[in-house]
Amino acid sequence: MDFGFAREDQDFRDEARAWLAENVKGETEQRVWERTLGAAGWIGLGWGRDGYGNRTATLTQQVVWAEEYARSAAPPRSGHIGENLLAPTLLAHGTDEQKSRFLPPIAAGAELWCQGYSEPGAGSDLAGVRTAAVRQPEGPTYRVTGQKIWTSLAHEADWCFVLARTEPGSARHHGLSFLLVPMDQPGRIEVRPIRQMTGTSDFNEVFFDGAHAEHVVGGEGNGWRVAMSLLGFERGVSTLAQQIGFAEELGAVVRAAVASGAAHDPVVRERLVRQWAELRTMRWNALRTLGSSVDPGAPSVAKLLWAGWHQRLGELAVLVRGAAAGVGPADWSASAPYELDAAQHLFLFSRADTLYGGSDQIQRTIIAERLLGLPREPKGAV
Repeated sequence: MDFGFAREDQDFRDEARAWLAENVKGETEQRVWERTLGAAGWIGLGWGRDGYGNRTATLTQQVVWAEEYARSAAPPRSGHIGENLLAPTLLAHGTDEQKSRFLPPIAAGAELWCQGYSEPGAGSDLAGVRTAAVRQPEGPTYRVTGQKIWTSLAHEADWCFVLARTEPGSARHHGLSFLLVPMDQPGRIEVRPIRQMTGTSDFNEVFFDGAHAEHVVGGEGNGWRVAMSLLGFERGVSTLAQQIGFAEELGAVVRAAVASGAAHDPVVRERLVRQWAELRTMRWNALRTLGSSVDPGAPSVAKLLWAGWHQRLGELAVLVRGAAAGVGPADWSASAPYELDAAQHLFLFSRADTLYGGSDQIQRTIIAERLLGLPREPKGAV
């Protein structure tokens, strides 16, 4: 593996750290923050020199930015779906018209996106989507009808990229298209937040009732190829930023173990050390996948690693606190019955880590078939 930081990367790190220190100022409205990032040129660093993004950064500098962003405790990104998923997909499969229309607003932080993939009957098995899109005779316009679920940021997004079935009677991977759908269509699109056991509503159900869509990426019927290409971009430098957040969470768990006395237990100490060692291993694996050509199942390997790791960390977070982990904060009131602290939220939310983004079972099947060349699972197997 040839992956290192040069003097130019350190200069870039100094610039990024200084800008974040000056501009990260506590609570900031999401759209305001996205526009602030865009105006300073920090969105679209990995898009190349085609003129659609802002400043151009090397791969190592993109890693530097992701790490410094995570360390600065900057606000969570609401534009990452557009920047890190849709934008690379448009650069790979979009027309010049589509790139010119959609990439500059993403780079400016002016338009937010959500992902319309999962459905009640098509989660990890994405090929089972039933949302239909019918081409209208009067022009290149589709009418989209169906339901998507677990759609992050749908209540905030301006646009949604939707995997829909454009060929009537088609099945599985065939007859799908990748459509760009504007969300501001009253009466045609309904968004319903999903309340989680953490008390928050990070996900949504989205209902399309004849919603209009004019843009299809990659050509009609090529949606599966485009969708799989997009999923491949999820293994980018953002995984390293995610690990910075994981390291901070692990540090908090270690401090809680020391404060509660749980760190004196040799079993707890062994689990804490194992979490630290596994996190370091995940970092080197992420750098390896960025710095070399890897097999198509590499994203599945990474997902298996971090999902189980994070879930075990959530279990440790409550274990080291003992009985106190089951008690609400001192200001718990009837008006806020789900006012969870960080450790409680970590435990509850991480229960879903091995499910969303493709369950562990799906990831193991991909690894078995695509990396190891094992026989495909028989149809209808339980």
